[in-house]
Amino acid sequence: MAKVKNGDVTEGISLLRSGLTTYRATGAEARVPYYVALLARACEIAGQIEEAVTLLDDALQIVDRTGERWLAAELNRHKGQLLLRQGHSEAAEELYRKSLTIAVSLARLRREQGRRAQACDLLAPVYGWFTEGFDTPDLKEAKALLDELR
Repeated sequence: MAKVKNGDVTEGISLLRSGLTTYRATGAEARVPYYVALLARACEIAGQIEEAVTLLDDALQIVDRTGERWLAAELNRHKGQLLLRQGHSEAAEELYRKSLTIAVSLARLRREQGRRAQACDLLAPVYGWFTEGFDTPDLKEAKALLDELR
């Protein structure tokens, strides 16, 4: 990803693809959604929005299959962001709300585990994505939990 951020997008994407392919060839699935999300971000930077959406779909399918859900909120948010860029505002909003629901659930779990700072760190950015709809039940719930955690 460093090459992509430093302007060598083509080489960076190539390295990310190669690394992901090599890693997956070992049969490992741990953290694969994260690596796929990095590749999706690189594709987004390169203007390959459709490819990025496809990669995020793949990552979400892996999450569903493996149960490795720690990145699910971010994957949904990122896909929503890309769909919004393509003019699909209703689909984007649905993904943002799904992301918020996941983040609230994880934040509650972390709070119950005594990890209040981590709960706040998880939920605050997700809540911050929204610019409207603050009177909806899910955003009210997120705000109340954030207020409690702070």
